[in-house]
Amino acid sequence: MRHRIYRSIVHAVRLGLLIEPFSEPDFRLACPGLPEGTYKAFLHKHAAGNPGGNSELFKRIQPGKFRCIRTFKYGL
Repeated sequence: MRHRIYRSIVHAVRLGLLIEPFSEPDFRLACPGLPEGTYKAFLHKHAAGNPGGNSELFKRIQPGKFRCIRTFKYGL
């Protein structure tokens, strides 16, 4: 599931549907149809320096705003 969510975000960024830095509401609009809890948790859970040691996919630019970490992971 997480790769599908991340793939959706990277795809939306590349197409210009999700402009960085982006917020949770921006993510929701650019990537519709994901499980409801995804929008609230995924960006924070995978932000650089997250306390759970999860993969670091995003950099928190300011409260509630994120940017993808380059280079993209998982072969994207």
